[in-house]
Amino acid sequence: MNHSKKVLRMVFLAMMVAIGVVISPILRVEGMCPTAHLINIVCAVLMGPWYALLCAALIGIIRMSTMGIPPLALTGAVFGAFLSGVLYRASRGKLICAVIGEVVGTGIIGAIVSYPVMALLLHREGLTWLFYVPSFLCGTLIGGSVAFVFLRQLARAGVLPRFQRMLSDRSFEEGSSVLSNAAAIAALGVIGYLLIKILTGMVFRTADPLWNWIAWGVIALFLAAALIYFLLHPSGKQVKPHV
Repeated sequence: MNHSKKVLRMVFLAMMVAIGVVISPILRVEGMCPTAHLINIVCAVLMGPWYALLCAALIGIIRMSTMGIPPLALTGAVFGAFLSGVLYRASRGKLICAVIGEVVGTGIIGAIVSYPVMALLLHREGLTWLFYVPSFLCGTLIGGSVAFVFLRQLARAGVLPRFQRMLSDRSFEEGSSVLSNAAAIAALGVIGYLLIKILTGMVFRTADPLWNWIAWGVIALFLAAALIYFLLHPSGKQVKPHV
């Protein structure tokens, strides 16, 4: 690896850490930080599992030391970041596998590991092994959906492989399959849910339950659209992204 590529990689890593720290308070509640999962997946796809792990660890340490965040900042990030990169490379560049790695690594493994950390080290009471699983899964699905749509658009434009060649030793070109298109439609529903929550909670500051029903209705609508799309189109068709 030449010197300029090493410098570019370090600069990009520093930028991802800075962005992760700055945007982490957005929609954060204890045990759920969707923006952290967005950073994890983007870093895993662009730089690989080890740099994604380093990025997640640095963000977690900074958040713990400066924001008073509990160790969930680490247990809820490092496992998903690493597994996201591993599954992405093992699948030869399938973005959906990167998202699955984050969901499994954080939503299940990280959530279970968080129990003994919080119960034994911080003496939190009333916890069980599965206490953090629902919130962790919800956070990974939201952040993973945003990351999937963002990275898929880069792949369709032919930009993603170029970024990968600049930042890592491997690059992949993912075609646009029926399954990935259906997944993207479903992901848009999750993003719509996220936007409604942001607008009602942070902009309009309303607790009207009607908006909660509307948010879930958006997800249901896009899931139905994704299912209809998948059923109406022949499976297995692959279209290479435009370069």
